[in-house]
This record gives sequence, structure tokens and C-alpha cells, in this order.
Amino acid sequence: MTKRKILNIGIDLGTSRSVIACDNGIRTYLPSLVGYPKDAVSRKMFGRDLVFGEEVLKHRMSLNVYRPFDKGMLKISQDMDEKSPEYARAIESAKALMKRLAELAIEEEGGQRDDFVLRGVVGAPALANRKNKKAILEIAVSVLDDVMIVSEPFAVAYGLGLLTNAMIVDIGAGTVDICRMHGTMPTEDDQVTTTKAGDYVDQVFYELLLKKYTDANFTVNMVKRFKEENSNISEHGDTVFIELPVKGKPVKYDVTEELKIACRAIVPDIVEGIRKLIASFDPEFQLYLKENVVLAGGGSQIIGLKKEIEDHMMANLGYGKVTKVEEPLYAGANGALMLCKDMPEEYWHEVSGKE
Repeated sequence: MTKRKILNIGIDLGTSRSVIACDNGIRTYLPSLVGYPKDAVSRKMFGRDLVFGEEVLKHRMSLNVYRPFDKGMLKISQDMDEKSPEYARAIESAKALMKRLAELAIEEEGGQRDDFVLRGVVGAPALANRKNKKAILEIAVSVLDDVMIVSEPFAVAYGLGLLTNAMIVDIGAGTVDICRMHGTMPTEDDQVTTTKAGDYVDQVFYELLLKKYTDANFTVNMVKRFKEENSNISEHGDTVFIELPVKGKPVKYDVTEELKIACRAIVPDIVEGIRKLIASFDPEFQLYLKENVVLAGGGSQIIGLKKEIEDHMMANLGYGKVTKVEEPLYAGANGALMLCKDMPEEYWHEVSGKE
């Protein structure tokens, strides 16, 4: 019997994008969307019952689109009936998304699923409730052979080697997870989460444009894509224009101020979260945290955000030094993969129940 090959995997399940990094060199992501063909015609067009990622965005008029994560968590509430259709759809879609990510890793190796032992570390939202974490673990166990769940900002910190005297600010679409690192596994007291994140910026931007340009037709998804390509809150940035349809004809609009206002909207809550974690920390070590605030996640790439947070920290905390990770999209998955590879063999035997 051929010995199964061990494949180590790091996964970051995000509200907007889900990312995978593997020790076979595969690093890729999918928009966190699952599409179900609407009827027999669309099913024939796709030739399958499930569609993922960018393909969902491209063909969303032919699909029932489901986003399994909301505000950084699996779309189930603490009091949701586990037998309800809503619960089943959230679990089904998240499982399908994770399975597709694993398939992408296996396809590169040119083998079959049974040829591999898939060991994975999965990043979960920092303050996900117990029911949510349990559901994510059950989903992961159904896709992978051996699983460990960690908080997403901890995964980022581990990948960067920032295990002490650091504050990780992971800015995603659904949440901003803030975590202080002080040489031990972070507890709930070491973490703060705010839901004013990327999706909030999109909504503020959309509402500002809706109010100012009443004759234009556009969607939140349209302004989201524009924001991701043009986010800038620097005082020295260029004028930013967007083309929006008016009665079917594209018209160019100046959205410079609206975009800045929307992007700045997340800063006060981020700095307040940082303040809470610093104020409740040992006073002898508070300065070290202020000196090493690290921005991660897609939102960290907003031009000028680093300085904006430093200015707010200066006003509220007297000092602040902020940097940002070089690979915001992959920082969480990279850290999860590194942790997966670093775990001793005995740990995985205990997890899988092997002797």
C-alpha cells in the first residue's frame, strides 16, 4: 500500500476572500462566494451544481449567490436552530468553499484526495462565539484529516515572528481584529473586535455617493471594487474620479472627498480598540505595544491609513508607531501554514486519534 503524502495547509476564511497557503508552494484565494445555478438552463451552462469565487461575480445573474461569512464569522447566530434551512445553507456553503480550496492544493500535485493526509491550521475570527468556532471546526474536520483552529490575528503574528511586544490589527471586510502579543497564546482579554471594517467603508462610500449623485445608477459591489483599486486618505493624493452610468451612459464624477471620508470612518474604532488593550496591559510594557502596531488584512493597504492611525494614537495615547505587512492578503494563511509545519508530530497524532 502506497504511503499517503502529508500536505500542510494554512487557511484564512474571510468575509470577502478565503485564502490558502500550502507547503507544496500553492498560494491562492477565492472570493468567499458560492453560487447555485438558478434553473436547468444555468445548470447546463455551468455543467455543475456549485460555482465559486470570481466566476460567481461574473455570472451572478444566473446564480443564487451565497456569502457564508458575515462580519468575520460564519453566518450563524448563537441562538439559530441547527435544523433550520439558514443554518444548513451556511454550513453547506462554507464546507463547499473550504473543500474547493483544498482541491486547488491537491490538483497542483496531480494526485487524488486519498493520496494525501491533509493537515490544516484554520484562522477563525478573534472573538467568534463558541457555536461559531464549533461549526468551523466541524466543517474543517469534514474536509481535512487533522485540524487546528487559531485566531486570525495570532496566525498573522506567528507568521511574522511577532510573538511578543506587538499589536496586530487585522483589517478584513467584516471585522477588524486587534490582538496584543506578549509571549503567550492570546486569550479573549488580549483581543478586541470591531465590525467597522471594509464592508462598513463600502456602505459609507455608497451612501455618500447616493446622496450626492442622485441621477447615477450603481451598486455597493461597484463602489467596493472601485474602493479596492483607489483607496487613499492621504492629504497629498490625486483627485479621484469614478465612472457611473446615468440612463445607460457613463459619466465621470469626482469622488475624492467621499472616498476619504469613507476610509477614515474605521479609524476611531480601531484606535479605541488599541487604547483598550494598551490601557489594560501592564504599565511597564505599554510603550512596547505602542511602538509596534502592525496593520494586516486587505484594509491595511489604504494609502495614508498608517499615518492616520498614528495621528489618532498621538492624540489619544500620546504616541504610536505603525507599520504594515508586506503581503496583506496572505499574511494570515502564511502564518497558519508555518504553525501547521511547526507543530510536533505527537500533536497531530493526538488530534487524529492515532497511536
